[in-house]
Amino acid sequence: MKIVVFDAKPYDIEFFEKWNEKYGAKITYFEEKLSLKNVMLTKYQDVVCTFVNDDLNEKVINILSKNGVRAIAIRAAGYNNVDIKAATDNRVTVFRVPAYSPYAVAEHALALLMTVNRKIHKAYNRTRDGNFSLVGLTGMDLNGKTAGIVGTGKIARIFIKILNGLGMNVIAYDKFPNEQAAKEENFRYVELDELFEKSDVISLHCPLTPETKHIVNYKSIQKMKDGVIIINTARGALIDTSILVEALKDKKIGGAGLDVYEDEKDYFFADKSANILEDDVLARLLSFNNVIITSHQAFLTNEALNNIVETTFENILKFAKKDILQNEVWYDEKSNKIIEGLRKN
Repeated sequence: MKIVVFDAKPYDIEFFEKWNEKYGAKITYFEEKLSLKNVMLTKYQDVVCTFVNDDLNEKVINILSKNGVRAIAIRAAGYNNVDIKAATDNRVTVFRVPAYSPYAVAEHALALLMTVNRKIHKAYNRTRDGNFSLVGLTGMDLNGKTAGIVGTGKIARIFIKILNGLGMNVIAYDKFPNEQAAKEENFRYVELDELFEKSDVISLHCPLTPETKHIVNYKSIQKMKDGVIIINTARGALIDTSILVEALKDKKIGGAGLDVYEDEKDYFFADKSANILEDDVLARLLSFNNVIITSHQAFLTNEALNNIVETTFENILKFAKKDILQNEVWYDEKSNKIIEGLRKN
C-alpha cells in the first residue's frame, strides 16, 4: 500500500516508522496540512492519512478520487473536517481512530483546570524572576464544588472519575444519556440549562456537530455562575470565542483552559513565533492572565501516539483485505445520516 501522511510532525513520523517495520508500507510524509492547494500530491497514492486540521472538503475529495486514492485514514476520533457524504459518493472509504488514550486527554483537562484555578503559570513566571509574592494567586478548593460535564464518552467518564477523587459533585449532560455509567461512576444527568446554572467548572467533551457548534454562547454564558471556569479539550468551535472574550473582560467567566480554538488551523501545530499574530481574537485570548491555551496537545502522550498509529495501520490492513471495518465512517443515503462502523468493504 502507498500511504501519504499529511500534517506529519517528527513525533508522528517516529511512530509510523516504528510500526511500518511490521507492515512494510510505502509512506510519504508531508509537514503541510492537506488542502486544495496541495491535493495533487496525492496522485497515485492508495491511502491519504490526515489529522484534525486537514481540509477534506467536497472539492478536495473529488480530486482525491480522481487521483486514485481509495481511502482516507483519519488518525483522530473526530471527522468534522471531512465531507463524509462526498467521500461516500466518490467511493472513497473513510476510517478513523475512535479511541487511542482517553486518559491522555482527561489528564490534560485536569492539568488545565488545576493551572487556571491555582494560577500555576503565574507562580512559575514569578519565581523565575525572583518574585515570591502570593498576591493575586488565590484559587478555590475544588472539593465540594460542582463540575458540569458536557458529553459523557470515554474521555469524559475518565475525567469524571478524577473529579470524583477530588471530592467534586459531578453533573452531566448528554443527548444520549448512559444511566449505567452514571450509576457506576457517580454522576447525575441534568438538562443543559441546569448544568450551566449550577456548575463551578464546565468541561466540554462532546463532538462538534451543527447542533453543538457554539454550545457555549452569549445566552448560555448568561446562565452560568459568576466566576465559572471553562475547560475545552474537545473542539474549538464548541465555544463562540468572541463571546468568551467579552465574558472574560466582564469577569463573568473566571478563567478558561483551552486546548482547542475554533480558528486554530492557521496556527496550531506550527512555530509561528517569528510571525505577527494576525488573529485578533486569539491575540486577545492570549492577553488574559486567567486563560491557558495549549496548542491541541491533550492527545500527546507516548501511549496515545503509539495507539493512534497502530490502529491506523490495522484499519488500512483491514481495508486492503476487504475485512469488516469497525472504524469506518460513511454516509447512508436512505437515512440521510452519517454512520460509524460495521459496513462491509
